[in-house]
Amino acid sequence: MSTPREPMPVMLVAGILRVPEVLRDEVHACLAAEFGAIAESTEEKPFLHTRYYEAEMGPGLLRQYVAFERLIDPGQLAAIKLKTNEMEGRWQAAGRRRVNIDPGLLTDHNLILATGKDYAHRIYLGEGIYAEVTLYAHGGGLSALPWTYPDYREAETIAFFERQRQRLRVIRRGFGQSTQ
Repeated sequence: MSTPREPMPVMLVAGILRVPEVLRDEVHACLAAEFGAIAESTEEKPFLHTRYYEAEMGPGLLRQYVAFERLIDPGQLAAIKLKTNEMEGRWQAAGRRRVNIDPGLLTDHNLILATGKDYAHRIYLGEGIYAEVTLYAHGGGLSALPWTYPDYREAETIAFFERQRQRLRVIRRGFGQSTQ
């Protein structure tokens, strides 16, 4: 019989997609005010993997990933996604999003993203929010799954999340928490 127990704290991360007219520092400041300091981020790159967001947000989108300093309870993911949805409204213009923030949880075993869209491989968390395992630990590092978005499959994106996963382990060792 398994015995329920409190989960280990995990790292909050986010994927940011924005139009160039919205300043990156403004988005970072909003995120930091709500979730604490950003520990590390990737360089911004043009988002060229799909045109899915162009109908709503327009062309020339920029992609970046961030990881936060403070660890969180994984049970907060749905509430965090609702909060980032609310934040996106701050930059909305003419009924169109200009910033898309996809929060996720980085654990010892995977990267889990929150979404408002249901699909066969997603698990309902509540309040209209679903969770998806996007990367999983396999063979000593993180690997993509068949449904992993193309931008999350990129080697440098996986390397960023792997560095953060190692940082998570260091943080936990500092607090005397097991990573198993």
